[in-house]
Amino acid sequence: MSDSLLDKIFLQARTANGFTDQPVSADLLQQVYDLAKMGPTSMNTQPTRYMFLTSPEAKAKLMPALMPGNVDKTQSAPVTVIVATDTRFYEFMPTVWHVEGAQANFEANAAMAQATATRNGTLGGAYFMMAARALGLDCGPMSGFDLAKVNQAFFADGRYQTNFLINLGYADASKTFARNRRLDFAEACQVL
Repeated sequence: MSDSLLDKIFLQARTANGFTDQPVSADLLQQVYDLAKMGPTSMNTQPTRYMFLTSPEAKAKLMPALMPGNVDKTQSAPVTVIVATDTRFYEFMPTVWHVEGAQANFEANAAMAQATATRNGTLGGAYFMMAARALGLDCGPMSGFDLAKVNQAFFADGRYQTNFLINLGYADASKTFARNRRLDFAEACQVL
């Protein structure tokens, strides 16, 4: 992997806090997804689901759920992605997993199904951000919102559960914060 790609995905990439008005095409969103879906999940469960809010009407439905500090940046983003988890991801197991019985195992163990969906759904959202950055987009992940309001507005049937939000587009550099300190290896890691 080239240094420039490492810079684009990790080293120079920043959380976008505002965006230019350059649009993001549906084709580019599909390219991002097609890369992100290749990231590994346990038993190839792939529980992450993505809802792309691009229209003023869709964004208006989201605004009441946002904390005040997230409103302007979300309004400026060409796309806001609701990263959600499919609570019945296991219904796809017969087509995505090579061993029979996986669907029945998850159906019989709600706690295991929920833990698997949460853990691997979050991985899917992270893969999505790395894929978006690799393809030249900037990301602004957010947790500052009312989860119940987002679920009610977009997933009222309860099958999908919101995990987090990502504002997506091309960053307005004037709204980018200085990078905060990252923990050193010795502070975050152990080798046993």
